[in-house]
Amino acid sequence: MCGIAGVISWNAPVEQGAIRRAIAALRHRGPDGQGIWQTPDGRVALGHARLSIIDLETGAQPIANEDGKIVAVVNGEFYEFEAIRRDLEKRGHHFSSQSDSEILLHLYEDFGEACLEHLRGEFAFVLWDGRRRKLFAARDRFGIKPLCYANAGGTLWIASEAKALFAAGLRPAWNHAAAVAAMSLQYVLPEQTLFAGVKQVPPGHYLLAHDGKVDLRRYWDMDFPRDDENATSAWDEDELRGELFHSLDDAVAVRLRADVPVCFHLSGGLDSSTIAGLSRKRFQTPMHCFTVAFEHAVYDELAAARETGGDLGAVLHEVRVTQADLLEALPTALYYSEGLAINGHLPAKFLLSRAIHQAGFKVVLSGEGADELFAGYPHLREDLLRSNDSAGGDLSGSLARLYAANPIMAGIQLAAGDSLPLGAIEQSLGFIPSFLRAKGTLGYRMRKILSDDFTADFSRRDCCQNLLDAFDITGQLRGRNRVDQATHLWSKLALANYILRTLGDGTEMAHSVEGRLPFLDHRLFEFARRLPLSLKIKGTTEKYLLRQAAKPVISDAVYHRQKQPFTAPPLARFTDAKIETMIHDRVESPAFAAVPFLDRPKMRQLLDRIPMMPPGEQVASDPVLMMALSAAGLQEQFKMEAGT
Repeated sequence: MCGIAGVISWNAPVEQGAIRRAIAALRHRGPDGQGIWQTPDGRVALGHARLSIIDLETGAQPIANEDGKIVAVVNGEFYEFEAIRRDLEKRGHHFSSQSDSEILLHLYEDFGEACLEHLRGEFAFVLWDGRRRKLFAARDRFGIKPLCYANAGGTLWIASEAKALFAAGLRPAWNHAAAVAAMSLQYVLPEQTLFAGVKQVPPGHYLLAHDGKVDLRRYWDMDFPRDDENATSAWDEDELRGELFHSLDDAVAVRLRADVPVCFHLSGGLDSSTIAGLSRKRFQTPMHCFTVAFEHAVYDELAAARETGGDLGAVLHEVRVTQADLLEALPTALYYSEGLAINGHLPAKFLLSRAIHQAGFKVVLSGEGADELFAGYPHLREDLLRSNDSAGGDLSGSLARLYAANPIMAGIQLAAGDSLPLGAIEQSLGFIPSFLRAKGTLGYRMRKILSDDFTADFSRRDCCQNLLDAFDITGQLRGRNRVDQATHLWSKLALANYILRTLGDGTEMAHSVEGRLPFLDHRLFEFARRLPLSLKIKGTTEKYLLRQAAKPVISDAVYHRQKQPFTAPPLARFTDAKIETMIHDRVESPAFAAVPFLDRPKMRQLLDRIPMMPPGEQVASDPVLMMALSAAGLQEQFKMEAGT
């Protein structure tokens, strides 16, 4: 795991100081060394900030092929690189290091852009092909590792984080189109960032820059089976359970490969417990696991984590976090994550990663992605209930029970109250995915604290149509069941842009910690996407087949435990005088006043109303409070211009 940056200028040599500043801004991603390479004419440069995990002695970057014509910088990990290396050596390629990153150069020599088909892992890279005068950059299939870029004035900058582009000279400003998307349905669209002039390479895409032109191309997508493909016509549960166990075990095993100690996130839930359980047999000494402990029982999973940690014989590191801790850590967490938070889980994850770093670990395995593969979210169960063939005769009762069982998801994953109009989505898809119903209610609440000018701008932009235009509706959505359609949209919006970038990579790499996600192994996904829906959700049991497959490595308590998303106690509900003062101080700050789309008097009115709200309404209002505080935090950290 590292920080990378690259630049190509078609008009003039690149100032070497700019690439140095860009890499310096990424030092948190790679504190173990920095390297810069530049073409003789000065028009192309690559930079690398290294976090040493594999090949500690000879793995410095940038790296070049045998004749020096192809040069690359890589962030992340390529798994099974030893076998690929042996095959490349048989074909005549020569290696100068023991690093996994070096296989990229030689795969590219043999296959060109199709080298991506041979890469397994979590990665982003920038490669310069001096023979063809072409820059080639790519991001992994799910978007686990970030990659953003800015193209203006005949110069293309590309980097792991936007702050590197700002260090190189781009002025930070608000992107109003992205802000409208975020204020309406929480998420920026796949190619957007909150920063004007800064785009991101979407998951499963690569970028080519040649002769002054920049082109984005898709190389992978989720490709859920169509209803008419008869994916469920013949299957054997026992056989599928065994295949799932071995596929997941393999995904875990390759992610334990490191030349530094590895640790684990552990909540006591199914996902993290399965990863830790599969890993235990590969450790000669006790595993180290890390968990967050909150003050309020409904949100705290410490007891479950202790129970599971005890079953594993693990050393459990308990990171206790108060409401004041969350508020104090929020601005710094936002600087590294470069996104908006809807809950205190962002600073909580930031503090968890800090504890991992302080304990001496550089690699952590985590359970993210299981809910996308095996339909574990409550909003997906709602989609199933609402589908024509699953509603039965008691839809209202079933929905009421689902909502009652998931009160902390009100306004986050489950709808709560009035909504923005979502008719365009229903007209295009034939239904409204339940998570977008929830985001519509969040957007309705957000509109009440927006400035009048921004609200007018808001009304001129069709947020639903813009969302639909960002997706391949015909090729990837239509003809699939509702749960798969919703999972596709969720994965491109929530998973890539929030769970992986903001909550994941942002908070982990702030402390030089590499996150590895076995559930988002693309081979495992390609098995899971063909599974019949009845083996993902069975009755009221989510992730049914995963539970069955994981049985040998988890306790009975974990097997029967229902999902509890990683959610911090809402600041809108659990406050005291100190917390209230801290919140009011943020709202009265110059940074809050400088955010071009927030209205401070309206925000004051919301704060005045919150103490009188019933608990459920307080929970649903917390994302609004957190989004506003996050916007002010980004304004403070980056000194954002108003933008357009």
